Amino acid sequence: MRAKSGFHAPTDGQAGDSLIRSNEISLPKVAFYLCSYLKSGAIMQVEIWSDVVCPWCYIGKRRFEAAVRQFEGRLDVEVVWRSFELDPAAPKVIGKDMATLLSEKYRMSKEKATESIANITNLASSEGLEYHLESAKMGNSFDAHRLLRLAVLKGLGDAMKERLLKAYFTDSMEISSQKVLVELGTEVGLRDTWILEMFAGDSMAQEVRDDEALASKYGITGVPFFVFDSKYGVSGAQATEVFVGVLNKVCEESSALSIFGEPGA
Repeated sequence: MRAKSGFHAPTDGQAGDSLIRSNEISLPKVAFYLCSYLKSGAIMQVEIWSDVVCPWCYIGKRRFEAAVRQFEGRLDVEVVWRSFELDPAAPKVIGKDMATLLSEKYRMSKEKATESIANITNLASSEGLEYHLESAKMGNSFDAHRLLRLAVLKGLGDAMKERLLKAYFTDSMEISSQKVLVELGTEVGLRDTWILEMFAGDSMAQEVRDDEALASKYGITGVPFFVFDSKYGVSGAQATEVFVGVLNKVCEESSALSIFGEPGA
């Protein structure tokens, strides 16, 4: 796979039944089609809208990556990371623990909120991820998205995306802090001077807004959201086999031979 360079726990139905086809043709059952996509020199592009403070986005990333690994040697997938803020109006620092925030936002008991956190933590663990949501430092993610856009420009988008997610969910780092973001950016290979210069002005802000505007144009209201070759949209942290099915479908269609003109002409 090549990278071009709040919290909401959906129900199982939300995570499993949200396939969208631009022309409303439903996908077939998952099948393993053989194709010559890679041999043709073509690249499948997958745009991924997500937020670095979205627990389902990290899980969806892992499941998508598992699907792509099944195509190694046959299919070259180019990932384009797109920005999406779950709460653009969030303050720089929220200053509340996750259970309290959930309890207030969704009008549930503290016990129910704690149970929800445990459930998503266990699900993440099944995908090989370590969540520490009880100590997550919540805040506005806009500057983190600016950093991601800079990393994409420098060919380090995938590494930056992974580091931001791990920083928030596993390491309990304050990803709304520009000081922390400079540290994370240099970890993946960005020069601190690039990052400091970006934060000194409004660089990469418009790129983030452009991603969000494109999401609005597509009708994307929640993340993660995956767009395959501008043909198929997959909403939610779907099971790996669902991603396999979409990869197969796009691969099959791209391998088809289109003939123009009369036979024998």
